[in-house]
Amino acid sequence: MVLLAAILAWLPPAVLAVDNDEALTLLREGEAVLILRHALAPGTGDPPGFDIGDCSTQRNLNDRGREQAGAWKPFLRDHGIERARVLSSQWCRSMDTAEVIDVGEVAEFPPLNSFFAGRGDRERQTRETIAHVNAMGAGDPIILVSHQVNTRALTGTSVRSNEGVVVRLPLSRGQGVLARVSPDTQ
Repeated sequence: MVLLAAILAWLPPAVLAVDNDEALTLLREGEAVLILRHALAPGTGDPPGFDIGDCSTQRNLNDRGREQAGAWKPFLRDHGIERARVLSSQWCRSMDTAEVIDVGEVAEFPPLNSFFAGRGDRERQTRETIAHVNAMGAGDPIILVSHQVNTRALTGTSVRSNEGVVVRLPLSRGQGVLARVSPDTQ
């Protein structure tokens, strides 16, 4: 029994395989959050000389990435989501994704910044994200635009560029994902 419990604790959280429409209904009704990885920005990490305040020093969305980000607005609208509270990493590729989605004012939220390759503080940023989201209260749906490493820290699930996961509120570390969503797969 102890061995089985240890094995189950080691396994990543399961995708709960809720129908995408059902998960997006929960998002629309304020019972879930959408955690979205930025759209396509070719490469890995950031180049030497990275400066958070200078987009020319970062990996940025390419034409395909801007097209991907633009597909979210009609996708969300088709699921009854026309307005949302949007929090984004300060990285240009995340801010650009969030702004192109265009469902609400985008707020920079430093705890969503990448901690890939030792940047940032994974534990602190994850705790701060959970606490902030859970304190937001009722209102428009919540969309977080961030990075693969942040999504994995929050959910145990890796996502590709422009893919999101819908997670039930209240948010907690490692909880199961209700659904994986992307306008590219619809």
